[in-house]
Amino acid sequence: MRSACAISGLLTLAYAWLGPLPELAGHAFFAHMTLHMLVVAVAAPLLALALAGLSCDPVHRLPGLFAPIPASVGELLIVWAWHAPWLHHVARHTTSGFAVEQGMFLLAGLWVWLSAFGGPLPRSGNRMAAGVIGLLLTSMHMTLLGALLALAPRLLFEHDHGYGGMTPLADQQLGGAVMLVVGGIAYLAGGLWLTVGLVKPDRSQHRAEQT
Repeated sequence: MRSACAISGLLTLAYAWLGPLPELAGHAFFAHMTLHMLVVAVAAPLLALALAGLSCDPVHRLPGLFAPIPASVGELLIVWAWHAPWLHHVARHTTSGFAVEQGMFLLAGLWVWLSAFGGPLPRSGNRMAAGVIGLLLTSMHMTLLGALLALAPRLLFEHDHGYGGMTPLADQQLGGAVMLVVGGIAYLAGGLWLTVGLVKPDRSQHRAEQT
């Protein structure tokens, strides 16, 4: 399982950064958002699951830094900042800006997912509960930003020119929909996974009491 997660995560990063998306993202907003989601909502959780519980898991050495709720707030600040018009323009149209943005997105994603799933195994109930809250908060702010982009009645990034016959507004709305669906589902699924772990011990204890 760990090996599969690690290989899948690295392959996802390789496709995201070395495939056609970086070049396409300079012209198409939806491509940039797809790239963003591949990094934070696909590669980051896979790599976090591969690292969780190992000796190289940073949560063992810095547990205070990897608290789920502060990590969620930190990712919110990073993600929303890079979607401010000026920083977004820098990331879309300069190599250095793109590299810094993508690196920060990966680190922010790993921060949130390791905060939720990392540390000593088996996970304690308190850690799982905090992880559920952190991931659900992240799902909420990803959904909110995606909805803002998808439902905005006007163009939020004036430097966009549309792609493949789409109007700039349609391109922006498609990008918002990508974030809304992929980001919202990924973090919600992670929170539900941890919730199942919280419920299972209660069921086992209930069966023991009945016998």
